[in-house]
Amino acid sequence: MNILAVTVLGHDRPGIIANVTEVLAGLGGNLEDSSMTLLRGHFAMTLVVSCQTGAESAEAALVAALAGTGLVVSVLALAGDRTPAQVGPSYVLTVHGADRPGIVSAVAGLVASYGGNVTDLTTRLAGSLYVLVAEVEMPLHAEVDALTVRLDELAAGLGVEARLRAADTDLM
Repeated sequence: MNILAVTVLGHDRPGIIANVTEVLAGLGGNLEDSSMTLLRGHFAMTLVVSCQTGAESAEAALVAALAGTGLVVSVLALAGDRTPAQVGPSYVLTVHGADRPGIVSAVAGLVASYGGNVTDLTTRLAGSLYVLVAEVEMPLHAEVDALTVRLDELAAGLGVEARLRAADTDLM
């Protein structure tokens, strides 16, 4: 069985998910992980699929099925362990405030400096309000209290508010 990373990007319209997953199912593909969202009217899909066919065959089938739609398709073969081990406890990081360049870079860099790994990140701009929500895995030895203090300092310098809290494991 091949493990494939599939991305589909383009102007949103009804039926994209149905079209893509129908092609993959026809190839014997099973969706293992997925993320699909709208980004300012554009649809973005990222899938990890176990599939009987290889990357080139899957991409050719998707490109043929989606011809004329303006969607951009990419399929890559993935190697290695399929299920990365969780390093430690999970947290939810929220940031909100006035929009400005560099918020994601600064916050992600600070989390990384404490060994944290951002496993999911979403941002939205609503007028001038910028909102970031991230899932973060921290190593067992991480100094989360020190990170929280530094996060407060960083947020103040960026003119935003930030909060790091333990994730509710029932929801993840």
